[in-house]
Amino acid sequence: GPATVSVLAMDRRIPKIRIRTRQADVLAGQRFVVAIDAWPRESRYPHGHFVRALGSAGDKATETEVLLLEHDVPFQPFTPNVRADLPAEGAAWLFDPVRDQLAAGKRRDLRDLDVCSIDPPGCTDIDDALHAIELPNGNFQVGVHIADVTNFVKPGTAMDAEAAHRSTTVYLVDRRIDMLPELLGTNLCSLMSKVDRLAFSCVWELDRDANIVSVAFHKSVIHSKASFTYDEAQSRIDDPAMADPITKSVRDLNMLAKKLRRRRTEAGALTLSSPEVRFRLENDSQDPVDVEMKALKETNALVEEFMLLANISVARKIHEHFPDSSLLRRHPEPPAQNFDNLQHALRPLGVQLETGSSLALAQSLDRAVLPHDPYFNNLLRILTTRCMMQAQYFCSGTHTPEEFRHYGLATAIYTHFTSPIRRYADVMVHRLLHAAVDRDADYGSVLTDKAKMAEQSDVLNHRHRMAQQAGRSSVELYTNLFFKGKTVEEPGYVTQILQNGFGVLIHNYGIEGVVYTT
Repeated sequence: GPATVSVLAMDRRIPKIRIRTRQADVLAGQRFVVAIDAWPRESRYPHGHFVRALGSAGDKATETEVLLLEHDVPFQPFTPNVRADLPAEGAAWLFDPVRDQLAAGKRRDLRDLDVCSIDPPGCTDIDDALHAIELPNGNFQVGVHIADVTNFVKPGTAMDAEAAHRSTTVYLVDRRIDMLPELLGTNLCSLMSKVDRLAFSCVWELDRDANIVSVAFHKSVIHSKASFTYDEAQSRIDDPAMADPITKSVRDLNMLAKKLRRRRTEAGALTLSSPEVRFRLENDSQDPVDVEMKALKETNALVEEFMLLANISVARKIHEHFPDSSLLRRHPEPPAQNFDNLQHALRPLGVQLETGSSLALAQSLDRAVLPHDPYFNNLLRILTTRCMMQAQYFCSGTHTPEEFRHYGLATAIYTHFTSPIRRYADVMVHRLLHAAVDRDADYGSVLTDKAKMAEQSDVLNHRHRMAQQAGRSSVELYTNLFFKGKTVEEPGYVTQILQNGFGVLIHNYGIEGVVYTT
């Protein structure tokens, strides 16, 4: 007959749940979904019922599904309804000057520019591409070209509603859960080289010190000449024998990026750190065969600088046109007491963080070096990240301009424009920008409904946080699989002392865990 058993939730904060089941012996060692029905007054534990089995604990596919459910990630395949909104031509879609409004003067033809993209190896959803040309007056024309996703994703469609619901692409170690159907994300919107692609371009004139002389935004069509990995772009910069236009353009971008970065640093932008781990997976089984820390190249910083510049320029533009209903991103200043525990731990080491402003913090982080421990500074940046507030999307009409500040980037206004394939916030921003630069762009009340925008911001913030945590859980899962049955001696840092144990960071692998002592 049915027996009453206690089941343990994955989330430690949830008490044991009592369920009645005839298959208690089958469920041992399984992961399954349980619903809580009631918590009677006289019972120590809530009562619930079995919903469905997921599979064996420790099994990779099961644990991946568990972490998607746990982080509220929508991962079902796209419905026929959503797919019906894709272009009828499918993968055979080609740029058409009439349909795509080049003929009507609503789109600029930038196909002759030496545009290239720089991404991690194996990247197929290419959101952004860049170009730089030296102008006759000695200044530079620099363009950031972003996939024109809103050309394909229209308000009021099933595809748009689904993208708004998902809000973001989720990156796990072994797979991606896309926000948009693959036909768009990795093909028609992806700014691959050697094909005509629609873009939304942000084009500046910058002087030789990387100050903005002017900026213009327009829908465009581009023809990228090369898709580089960070390494390939770096070797172009470093190889004196290379002198073709694309290489020169990458070198100019790099020179300007360094100046932008220096200026941001002087304004108090923070360089924080998170342990970034990358797994090499075995092709068929997708089992982890090796784990390494991600190394950052100068070219990573190059792309980042221009993405930041584009995001800031677009934020100013949309806020000027839609002061009350722009979608922006703010990062509040952390209250001083957020640093109390860390400061207390640093005192015996003779290290003190200055937390009066982001500039003071950045400078005190730069000074915090222990000569006998080269990793200490990086560890400190990881721990400082944990004292920060969460950055959040918001509707400009719901906050005062003083609250728009982005503390970590040290800028007065910020938004997300550069990744519309994988973030819905950027899709919303593209529509706002389109309406700001083209008075014929008709979005009805979609762009001015403050209440709806504030509501969508909450969804964006929730999904963004969950996606980050799901990504981390996935790395943790693969780390456990990788080390299962292995004995490895590694130095570690104790990062926190708990009542029943302590937290340890093993820096060679970027792994953190708790060692229980009781």
